[in-house]
Amino acid sequence: MQKPHAVCIPFPAQGHINPMLKLAKILHSKGFHITFVNTEFNHQRLLKSQGLNVLNRYESFQFQTIPDGLPPPKNVDATQDIASLCKSTYETCLGPFKTLIMKLNESRTMRPVSCIVADGSMGFTLDAADELGITEVLFWTPSACGFLAYTHYETLWEKGLIPLKDHADLTNGYLDTIIECIPSMKGLRLKDMPAFIRTTNPDDIMINFIIRETKRTSKARALILNTFDDLEYDVLKELSSIYPQVYSIGPLNTLVNKLVNNDMQLLGSSLWKEETECLQWLDSKQVNSVVYINFGSITVMTPQQLVEFSWGLANSNQTFLWVIRPDLVSGDSSMLPPEFVEATKDRSMFASWCPQEKVLNHPSIGGFLTHCGWNSTLESISCGIPMICWPFFAEQQTNCWYICNQWGIGIEMDDDVDRKQVEKLVKILMAEKKGEELRERARVWKKKAESSSSWLNIDKLIDQILLI
Repeated sequence: MQKPHAVCIPFPAQGHINPMLKLAKILHSKGFHITFVNTEFNHQRLLKSQGLNVLNRYESFQFQTIPDGLPPPKNVDATQDIASLCKSTYETCLGPFKTLIMKLNESRTMRPVSCIVADGSMGFTLDAADELGITEVLFWTPSACGFLAYTHYETLWEKGLIPLKDHADLTNGYLDTIIECIPSMKGLRLKDMPAFIRTTNPDDIMINFIIRETKRTSKARALILNTFDDLEYDVLKELSSIYPQVYSIGPLNTLVNKLVNNDMQLLGSSLWKEETECLQWLDSKQVNSVVYINFGSITVMTPQQLVEFSWGLANSNQTFLWVIRPDLVSGDSSMLPPEFVEATKDRSMFASWCPQEKVLNHPSIGGFLTHCGWNSTLESISCGIPMICWPFFAEQQTNCWYICNQWGIGIEMDDDVDRKQVEKLVKILMAEKKGEELRERARVWKKKAESSSSWLNIDKLIDQILLI
């Protein structure tokens, strides 16, 4: 009854659940009782991958659910459509969430809810917090640079740069336009902005959702971001001029791993069952000899792109570990070419999902072919691994620009996948001098990540905001 009680609610997608659960674990280690709120759909997936015994293991760390307002999906093991989730959570989740908070407040076994830590994309929770008199902070899970770019969607709209005037603007060079109106992001092109701007529809769900939610963030007591000061100093400084309280509290994966007496390591956030056999396979490989390929939880490619990636990897003659989700490829033809599998059988490993942080920490990994999702990017930085960048959507394009142009730890791949380019970039990363230079810079960033001031920021956040 004496513990402060934090309700943590992520946006219902894998890349948002991961960092929120890490933050919840840190708050728990600081003495908070945690109620972690998933959607009913994702809770069932979590039960399937983690097991009931794991989720019910901790008395002061409980899981609750609310409906997401969407009809049951055809594929119960795939990420739901992001635009549909944004619309549905905004329109339907306030009532169930408020009912849950009131139910928790009536409990006789725990203290009433003292604070809400909500994903920035779940801004409807601010209305519940305001009505019930509860402190709330918003946790935006993109990079600071990605979030700053989102906050300037409205600026681009006012200047007439978005939405696009014609579909031809996607290919006629218009996206190469340099953006002059975002302080601290000089040299950024329209193509480097979060990709939701690539529409001609003024009523586009995602553009309007992002403009509304970034403006609403100012109503929260604080904005928290999974990053560290050395990595995104200028951007964090710019954000601090827009929002009154900004806390950088990352890399959360590094901080969680440093928890003393961490008895919650068994509690995972993966919605897919992780295959650990790849770790034993990596044990048999030389240091820095394996390229790791994983495009995250949402990226979808065409069958032809799968073929191009396959033969590019085959022709590179490099050893690789490739994570291929069951829903990675669109359409019916999601099979790897049999000839490719045969040609690479002595230097390849495939998995449908894996414990990524353990993979990236393995000494045999020398490079990462990635979609540039922020979790993957931060984990790669934390492990000192350079990247080949093939961004898919959202702020991944912005992350890619910073990885390659600001932090100097990656190489960008063209949108149109070509086996010759895949072969060339993999060889550069794994077997040439430039790849070793990228690895050396990545090691420098790893040391900076380890020495970040984020623990101090977390303590300030707790003392100044969450314990009020």
